[in-house]
Amino acid sequence: ALGAIGATWAALTFPDWPWPLLLPLMLVCASLAGGLWGLIPALLRIKLKAHEIIVTLMLNYVGILLLDYLVYGMWKDPSSFGFPMTREFSGSAIIGHIGSTRLSWALLLCVVIGALITLFLRFTRLGYELRACGENVRAARYARLPYTGLVIFVMVASGALAGWAGFVEVSGSAGRLQPSIMSGYGYTAIVVAWLANLSPVRIAAASFLLAGLRVGMETLQLDMQVPAAFGGIMEGLVLLTVLAGGFFSRYTLRVRRPG
Repeated sequence: ALGAIGATWAALTFPDWPWPLLLPLMLVCASLAGGLWGLIPALLRIKLKAHEIIVTLMLNYVGILLLDYLVYGMWKDPSSFGFPMTREFSGSAIIGHIGSTRLSWALLLCVVIGALITLFLRFTRLGYELRACGENVRAARYARLPYTGLVIFVMVASGALAGWAGFVEVSGSAGRLQPSIMSGYGYTAIVVAWLANLSPVRIAAASFLLAGLRVGMETLQLDMQVPAAFGGIMEGLVLLTVLAGGFFSRYTLRVRRPG
């Protein structure tokens, strides 16, 4: 939500700028908004040992309420017939499509970013330190790794990347800011992360899997009147299956006969 808000601010404030200037500005604003938002759970993790997943889930509601405040208030389009949304972005604030397809050029941006993150984590010293802290915090501290700095870095960077996702959503898909821009993507991202076991390469495949599931459920809802909640049920079943697989891969159940 914060990335979408930051990108929208740039699009509404400088609508007459050409796209070579406006799109990078929207990307920077989305990154700053997401990065600063990610700093909150990082500080709470360091100071209060608060779990980052719980904190970020709770902050989702704050972000959604902030978005609602803007689209229902100061950013609301007067010509929207009462619907909560901003006015449509100018053409220079829209990411175009690849040829005659409905695929946005932002898809290539996501692929490039995923590849760069993979190389960064595998072949740089900082990437090694991040993986070491993620796998065993106590061992990383014994090795005198800068745990506090790494937590702040990874949370701010993750928030910035999430901000990019918000920028892509408002600029490459919707063309304006509206409450439906969220659509529960943050919760679906948790399922994707667990399904991919935090691997950037597997995250791409898991994302396409969950995206296909979501789009397929929307089609079934229209064509066969399947309840919308069924898609969430399927996502939950996928997550439970992954968690059960991880449990049984670590533990073995043995049946002992009495006597």
